[in-house]
Amino acid sequence: MATLYVENVPDELYEALRAQARRHRNSIAKEVIGLLEEQVPTAKELARRQRFLKYALRMSKRKPLTPGPFPSTEEILREERQR
Repeated sequence: MATLYVENVPDELYEALRAQARRHRNSIAKEVIGLLEEQVPTAKELARRQRFLKYALRMSKRKPLTPGPFPSTEEILREERQR
């Protein structure tokens, strides 16, 4: 596992990070690793996102299962009142 040292962290940023780590009951190192995992996608995560995008695009091009367009709320209410 690699080691990362960060110098010249602004005091205000360091204190905010420290406070957040305390709230989460983490060490500062664990908090930083968590933030990096959330914000920096790995090659595996980028591949997963690419597969999801392809799936979403494929699904958006499919024909709907029911005929559309769907009636508006106003049209549904008018039909209900006429019953």
